[in-house]
Amino acid sequence: MSPHEPSEHETQRSEGARCHCPMCRMMDAVAGAKVPGKSFWDHLTNARIEVLRAVRSLIDERIDHLEKKKSDKGHEKKATPISVE
Repeated sequence: MSPHEPSEHETQRSEGARCHCPMCRMMDAVAGAKVPGKSFWDHLTNARIEVLRAVRSLIDERIDHLEKKKSDKGHEKKATPISVE
């Protein structure tokens, strides 16, 4: 097998699961027991939304950091030569 070909295990995993995060795996495991209108599912759906918002905030912070770093790079102070007696 070449290093660029997926292994049999990787192929099975990609076909069997849409997501590998713990939250998605848990939701897939209990999806068969879902009863519409139960407050448990409402809370779980809200929790999933909050987790996704938390991840989005981390991504937004990192983007802001990189943009600031990029803009600061153009305004770097350069050393000024001084004469020493």
